[in-house]
Amino acid sequence: MSKQLTYRDAGVDISEGARLIDLIKPMARSTARAGTIGGLGGFGALFSARFKGLKDPILISSTDGVGTKLILAFMADRHDTVGVDLVAMSVNDIVVSGAEPLFFLDYFATGRLDAAKAAKVVKGIANGCKQAGCSLVGGETAEMPGLYKDGEYDLAGFAVGVVDRKKIIDGTKIKAGDALIGLASSGLHSNGYSLARKVIFDRLKLKLTDKPVGLKKNIGETLLTPTRIYVKPLRDLASRFNVRGMAHITGGGFLENVPRILPKGTKAAINKGSWPVPPVFNLIQDGGSITDAEMARTFNCGIGMVVCVPAKEAQAAVKRLQQLKEKAYIIGSITKRKGREDACVVE
Repeated sequence: MSKQLTYRDAGVDISEGARLIDLIKPMARSTARAGTIGGLGGFGALFSARFKGLKDPILISSTDGVGTKLILAFMADRHDTVGVDLVAMSVNDIVVSGAEPLFFLDYFATGRLDAAKAAKVVKGIANGCKQAGCSLVGGETAEMPGLYKDGEYDLAGFAVGVVDRKKIIDGTKIKAGDALIGLASSGLHSNGYSLARKVIFDRLKLKLTDKPVGLKKNIGETLLTPTRIYVKPLRDLASRFNVRGMAHITGGGFLENVPRILPKGTKAAINKGSWPVPPVFNLIQDGGSITDAEMARTFNCGIGMVVCVPAKEAQAAVKRLQQLKEKAYIIGSITKRKGREDACVVE
């Protein structure tokens, strides 16, 4: 008689999934905020829709992943930072509209579930949620034998926030003469890693443990530095100043992201050299013989967020950001765009 097969024989361990739930429940509880209802384990996550002080609340959502930065986590066997990246990519997209992130859900997919490793990832997610002030209300763990290599996984995140309609920041009020403020990034954040890996590992033949001149940490630690979460300082700034637009500098760099908030007939002129570029970007550019234009459309080049304010408020806004422990610089201005000129130039 043939052996009676089980789901575990096919590569799916339901018991390991249950163990993961037990490990991450306290992490999720630690992120609870006003509006959170219940905990993990239900078929759907509940959240109160009573928004005190908002006359016309508008929900805003965003979803994203971490991209090939995960390959660095696999190489280094370090999994407690990419969860922060996952949260950052969505909540930073939400806050640029002036919204407050409310809750977050994650999707973790792997070929064979290792509860201890997955819990490290969720620990990072919980850390990111705390930084953003949102609640980790649920998620999905998918164990799919044969779809992923051993030890590998993929991540996706989904965030929802709220903003009063009259306080939505959408760039429509931006005009020529406004100033552009750049908030320093913590490194590459979560974009450009395919090119970075090609330069660092294929062309320069560096190892994770190498520490090239200029870097404060080795290659592995530098590349796995978590994406900075700008939610709290930007919400503070928007409550004090006339913030007319904000752009999260992700894939596409300055050249693709800043134009997304510009009204017709305006152009962003970013002054190269107006902020310190972290050495890792110089390492990548020099090692790959990459042009300035390609760097500006691939990497954040040291600026993770761009904020547009009236020129007369720029100095005070920078000072406030510095008080909030953000490194901030006036990096350019808005000018009139003529004809088919590029909507953003870095020069």
